[in-house]
Amino acid sequence: MAASSVLPVAAVSLADILSPAQSGLDAVSVRLTEVAPDQHPALTAATGQLLKAGGKRLRPALALLSCQIFDADSDLAVALAAAVEMLHTATLVHDDLIDGSLLRRGIATLNSNWSPDATVLTGDYLFARAASFAAQTGSVRVMELFANTLIVIVNGEIQQKYPNGKSVPGADYYKRIYAKTASLFVLAAEAGGELGGAAPADLDALRTYGREVGTAFQIVDDVLDFSGSADRTGKTAGSDLRHGLITLPLLHYAKLRPQDADAQAVLRGETVDRVLTDRLVSAVCNSAAIRSSLNEAREFARRGQAALQNLPDCSAAVSLQAIAEFIVDRDL
Repeated sequence: MAASSVLPVAAVSLADILSPAQSGLDAVSVRLTEVAPDQHPALTAATGQLLKAGGKRLRPALALLSCQIFDADSDLAVALAAAVEMLHTATLVHDDLIDGSLLRRGIATLNSNWSPDATVLTGDYLFARAASFAAQTGSVRVMELFANTLIVIVNGEIQQKYPNGKSVPGADYYKRIYAKTASLFVLAAEAGGELGGAAPADLDALRTYGREVGTAFQIVDDVLDFSGSADRTGKTAGSDLRHGLITLPLLHYAKLRPQDADAQAVLRGETVDRVLTDRLVSAVCNSAAIRSSLNEAREFARRGQAALQNLPDCSAAVSLQAIAEFIVDRDL
């Protein structure tokens, strides 16, 4: 079974883990930089800038690996992976504009140089390009999964902007990170199996894997937002907290230190000043909340790995297992 052959992540690089998908990832890179007929030069330049700031391409890799497990057509797999990555890129354009972020991974965001209306239109264009790639798979079910994922992402953003006054911070956190991050992992994994004709039980396994590992990924991101160095993350420590966003490290800290007035003020949604925020960021970083958050991420990753137990044993399945471990051990 796939789980019996897990790669020792500490001994290999991400490139080693993704090696079964590397030729596909190279093809995806080519597809992403294709210029559509009559594409405005400004859109071409913007797309190039955004792709240059791209991350580790884990999402398209998940799609390619899931396709490989079930012997999906390689050209269709590349189209799916390109759709997933372009959808992710489009969401980042709108996220950066909404958050007023001027840097992402140390590179200027599109909205730092463009007007808001031009930024929105570029994001819309990228959504359309992503849908076009998804349509090239020729699968109605993949298009349905793509559309449903976009619905989840946008609805999650609206709920974050206009929260329910009766909401519970902890419960809201998991819903938010599913919409923001895990939903795309689910799309990549499940749609890959769909293209390969996977059985319903295997599709369930891939959905579970995507949800659990995607959740682990975002938790680690949220931990690094507190504890990661600015030169690696491209952000000031506690950037989310400074924007009023409650993440798991703060939730764990509030449980460990229920009498901390700073934490309780943030959880109540009160407006807080920079001095309080700086003090709270330092307190969280120097508490057991960081470790307990990482432990929770590892539990999610383990559940994702366990879901793959009955999938076909092959190098692509081994890579999916190893990605789950890489996610919780990575250092941005």
